Amino acid sequence: MKAILLAAGVGSRIVKDIGQMPKSLVDLNGKPLLLHTLDLLKRNGMEIVIITGFQHKIIEDAIKDYSVTVYYNPFYRVTNSIGSLWYAASEFNTQELFIANADVYYTQEMLDLAFAAPYDNFFLSDYSRADEGDYFFLSKDHVLQKFGKELLRDERNCEYVGIAVLKNQWIKKFHDRLWELIENGNYDLWWENVLYSYVGEEDIHTVDVNGCFWSEVDTIEDYQRVLAYCAVNPDK
Repeated sequence: MKAILLAAGVGSRIVKDIGQMPKSLVDLNGKPLLLHTLDLLKRNGMEIVIITGFQHKIIEDAIKDYSVTVYYNPFYRVTNSIGSLWYAASEFNTQELFIANADVYYTQEMLDLAFAAPYDNFFLSDYSRADEGDYFFLSKDHVLQKFGKELLRDERNCEYVGIAVLKNQWIKKFHDRLWELIENGNYDLWWENVLYSYVGEEDIHTVDVNGCFWSEVDTIEDYQRVLAYCAVNPDK
């Protein structure tokens, strides 16, 4: 499996608390979040690609001892993450593709669920976190129906994690739709919109990670939550 990590964003909601540092590099027990992720993915035999943008030289210096492929999106301030992912489109030459936002903390338990999932396309989502969260899904029988930040409580039943997996023919489908959206000038979309664009056209699946600890690091509260978890689980 090949992993592509999106690490180009500015992190506007947390920058006032951590300064001009990429949020993927926040410190966790003396090691940046991104290096925790790289170590985890390397232990699972993944080939890793990272797409940088904001403060790219700081990220590249932090990962200099790791064998990874790096792409730089110099237009990170005017494109959303779909533009960043486009830079790595040549890396879709694989049978299994793991795409993740680099500001997400997760552990082996979540990867094990991803590895065991029976679908050729899916988002990881948490069915225990539909009351509060950042971005929500409505999924029925593990098929995505609705998605959005503003879904009302009765319109949602899980929170999106920030990770998707594609396999086999779905890698080409994703690649082709990505190019179609970019060629049509949709630079302001998230990379996830490539899969969202198939909802209602083909089944896009969700896999529940309820019971696994995970957190985005979008806010200082998110960061504090991860720090508290790592303090009690230093080997995770």
